Amino acid sequence: MIHSMTAFASRTGTLGPLSWSWEIRGVNARGLDLRLRMPDGIDGLEPAVRGALTKALARGNVTVNLRLNREERAGALAVDEGYLDEVLKALDQVQERAFAMGVTLGQPTAADVLAQRGVLIAAKTEVDNEALAAILIADVGPLVADFVAMRAHEGAALKSVVADQLDQIGTLTDAAAKAAQARAPQVRENLTKALRRVTEDVGDIEESRVAQELALLAVKSDVTEEIDRLKAHVVAARALLGQDKPAGRKLDFLAQEFNREANTLCAKAQAPALTAIGLDLKAVIDQMREQIQNME
Repeated sequence: MIHSMTAFASRTGTLGPLSWSWEIRGVNARGLDLRLRMPDGIDGLEPAVRGALTKALARGNVTVNLRLNREERAGALAVDEGYLDEVLKALDQVQERAFAMGVTLGQPTAADVLAQRGVLIAAKTEVDNEALAAILIADVGPLVADFVAMRAHEGAALKSVVADQLDQIGTLTDAAAKAAQARAPQVRENLTKALRRVTEDVGDIEESRVAQELALLAVKSDVTEEIDRLKAHVVAARALLGQDKPAGRKLDFLAQEFNREANTLCAKAQAPALTAIGLDLKAVIDQMREQIQNME
């Protein structure tokens, strides 16, 4: 199955006052380049993410972001026991001093103590780091699966586009073969004129030398091999599209070979119709290569 290297996936979750959001993005690359941006202190998370991506992907520049947010819940209060101890000690000291001086003070109530600034504070709910790590690690599998699914979806679209472009290349190659046959009389005429020029410019010349020169001219204008190789490349590319494994590297190499044959075809054309077909081939091949460079 053809996969695209361009994809995106996200996932969110909560645990008590904590919430998190995952984002994973991918673009094309020559190899597999992983960039992980995650909070410190979550044991085992980064190896889990790296291992899952390495197992699922062959190529691509992939960035993973994890953001953690803590929600402070309004109305949740707690007693600062350390500060409460200090307040109680101070109250006890006041009572003893008043008694020593013959002053009678009323006993403070719990409400009086709680009214002292700093005794009541906003409560912070503690989160079990091990539980958080376990939940986040469990999130990795579905996150990567979503990412791979989008790569597959985009890859199917790329496959359809490239398959259509291969059909165009096949059609243009057949047209080039017909144009090459149609230009045969003109090629023969050009060779005859070349022979006349040689015999006119040179007085005595060996027949074997003339035959060699004519054969060389004929080879330089023959596009049979280029057309045969273009047809073979179309067959090979279609086979790669049907494989159930990454084929981007091989298809990219084939695209270079397609371009090489199209360039040679244009160089040997010697006929406007064949040159026009060669230029159309180069245009389609260039478009196809742009699509192939996004394939895994």
